Amino acid sequence: MIPLLRERRLKETDIKRKQPEKAGVMALLFPNPQKETMLVLILRKTYRGVHSGQIGFPGGRVETVDKDLEDTAIRETYEEIGVRPSNITVIRELTRVYIPPSNFWVYPYVGITNHTPRFRRQESEVEELILVKLEDLMEDNNIGSEVLSTSYTEDIEVPAFLLNGKVVWGATAMMLNEVKRMLAKVL
Repeated sequence: MIPLLRERRLKETDIKRKQPEKAGVMALLFPNPQKETMLVLILRKTYRGVHSGQIGFPGGRVETVDKDLEDTAIRETYEEIGVRPSNITVIRELTRVYIPPSNFWVYPYVGITNHTPRFRRQESEVEELILVKLEDLMEDNNIGSEVLSTSYTEDIEVPAFLLNGKVVWGATAMMLNEVKRMLAKVL
């Protein structure tokens, strides 16, 4: 799910020399009232920054209060969507993803909660919660490509998930694809 242009540029990049910051994000699975397994994504607010208006997982940068990156992902999930840390069980860490436009290593985690959360959106950072049925994520027909303008180029064709009428691309699509591959092995 990585755009070809980004893949080529990453091969030419000395990431270590760039000294990226670190962030933790959470792919949170939960049951809805109808007992269907769901995944929550967020639509970021529009602001002056490279990730303005993009879809992602709840999460953010490491802070001094965090004991590790998993703790960062759990704390940020609580701050952005209101799911209490005590209600989240982390089941797996995924592959870290480097994000060149913001110079971050993002460490994704898959977590579950056993009940339908009472979401509380952080109004200053989250425009909308996007609740995706797991069966829609697993459906191959929901993968395609879109032509977008990004922070690093204009009119680039990118692989994307088409979920709930939204285009999910870039690092989030790469992480979602890993979640999908992981779940395909156990479903």
